[in-house]
Amino acid sequence: MDCVVFCSKDYRPILPRLHEITDRFNTYFYYTITAYGKDIEPGVPSVEQSMETLVELADQVGSRRVAWRYDSVLLTPTYTLERHRETFSRMCDVLAPHVDRCIFSFVEMYRKLRLNMPELMPLSVEDMDDLARTLGSVAAEHGLWLQTCGTNGDFSRYGIHQSGCMTLDVLGRANGVEFRQLRHRGMRAGCCCFEARDIGAYDTCPNGCRYCYANRDHRRAAENYRRHDPESPLLIGSVRPEDAVTRGAQRSLIANAGQRTLW
Repeated sequence: MDCVVFCSKDYRPILPRLHEITDRFNTYFYYTITAYGKDIEPGVPSVEQSMETLVELADQVGSRRVAWRYDSVLLTPTYTLERHRETFSRMCDVLAPHVDRCIFSFVEMYRKLRLNMPELMPLSVEDMDDLARTLGSVAAEHGLWLQTCGTNGDFSRYGIHQSGCMTLDVLGRANGVEFRQLRHRGMRAGCCCFEARDIGAYDTCPNGCRYCYANRDHRRAAENYRRHDPESPLLIGSVRPEDAVTRGAQRSLIANAGQRTLW
């Protein structure tokens, strides 16, 4: 295993034992903290609590291994352009010294999202341009590297870098490791990341974020969450007699990997 990459909205529960992983593996951490409250993210800690946890995480693993995700960016009558400006600026005041970069993306209008969030305002090209200009100017004021994720839009005129948040270059520099030069095929349209092996499952998060694409049904997610067995090697439930376990094809991507010991 060359690197373990985490994505979360709350690292507080694992901070006390995180060293058991960081002591053994190269790591990188994506921490999603948005402008939204309990009306949109009912199970997520407050902005203030989340920022405090991110600072503690960065103190433990180093700021070069932490990326702040400010997404998905959406508009409602409550979460306006001006509110994004105010909240993002306040968050940059705290977080900019403790992160490697900030990554944002615009909300994707899935069909179920129109049902879950009737107050959601579809983003026009002009809306996205206004949001990008706002976020870009605030990031520049704080000396914060800002980039997009999974979008084909070019906002470089606002100092915003192109997509490619999980690349071998990013992971290598964060961990002092040199990876081989390989093509990044991306995980979906508009993505410039390196292909990775996910450890996770849809319909398992109990946070209930209304814009979430990973939960098809929040009730099903809550039920799956209750089925978690900490003694099981699976995320949900246990291995059954009829299950087939297949070993994936794995090879190191680290340059000269044969000359070092890998876990």
